[in-house]
Amino acid sequence: MYSLTVRDSIMIAHSFRGAIFGPAQGLHGATFVVELTFRRPEIDADGLVCDIGAASVLLKKVLAPLNYANLDTIPEFAGINTTTEFLAGEIHRRVSTALRDGELGLPPETFPAMQVLLRESPDAWAAYEAPPS
Repeated sequence: MYSLTVRDSIMIAHSFRGAIFGPAQGLHGATFVVELTFRRPEIDADGLVCDIGAASVLLKKVLAPLNYANLDTIPEFAGINTTTEFLAGEIHRRVSTALRDGELGLPPETFPAMQVLLRESPDAWAAYEAPPS
């Protein structure tokens, strides 16, 4: 399986509900390095998984509404703990939508797997991997 990964970063604010989160129940900030990996069994006639520049632009566009946002104020996240794991899945869903809308110039089925990995620190990260939906 071939893969191509691009990365960007976002800074967000949010809070969590539930004693398991301890002091993170209060409003706090986080900076995530976001890695987006496209996987496919064969490279194309140009020797590519996909265009790296287009993939970078796509990731930046998908992340823009989340960057510098207080996630507690985004209506679609109401009542949701916006954990690192949740955000990896949410970004995957947003990239999937962008693929369906033709923003990479390749149909979603080109990629049997796509992974979104969020690095919260050098020592902790979470990811979501699935075919684009």
